[in-house]
Amino acid sequence: MSRIGKKPINLPSGVSVDVAASAVTVKGPKGELTQAIDPDFKVSVEEGVVSIERPTDQKRHKSLHGLYRALINNMVVGVHTGYTKELELVGVGYKAAVANNVLELNLGYSHNIYLQVPQEVSADAKMEKGKNPIVTLSSSDKELIGQVAAQIRSLRKIEPYKGKGIKFVGEKIRRKAGKTAAK
Repeated sequence: MSRIGKKPINLPSGVSVDVAASAVTVKGPKGELTQAIDPDFKVSVEEGVVSIERPTDQKRHKSLHGLYRALINNMVVGVHTGYTKELELVGVGYKAAVANNVLELNLGYSHNIYLQVPQEVSADAKMEKGKNPIVTLSSSDKELIGQVAAQIRSLRKIEPYKGKGIKFVGEKIRRKAGKTAAK
């Protein structure tokens, strides 16, 4: 039996789960999320606890059991508390600004980069003198916020010699030693 799949999901107050034939909808104070699931799986909601049961022990059903439980749990946490990701821009002259859900980044290229942030994700840029700019993303959808953060990060990947680029706040960068001068 899947260790993750058999764990029940406790629903916090203010969160409701509706189960349709092939989709699960979670509603809460931060919004509403829907996830399509295999119709073979049985999702039941009883007394504030969501449980998922798989029909057989086929390899496909075993592999999807824990996945669906994790996805539904992420939706419950998202509509109740939400998710945030912080990206730090490390480099001389790197800047970030947000206006009308459009993120404007100056990353050392000859032009500024304008990135349209989805409506479900709210972006905020904070720049303080003497510190690196920080872009904060917040949303109730964990998958979407991770995708947007990865897209922003791919605009200027962190390089291992000087540590310049876009990284997550608190991320450890493995640094390499540069060339040593010849005698």
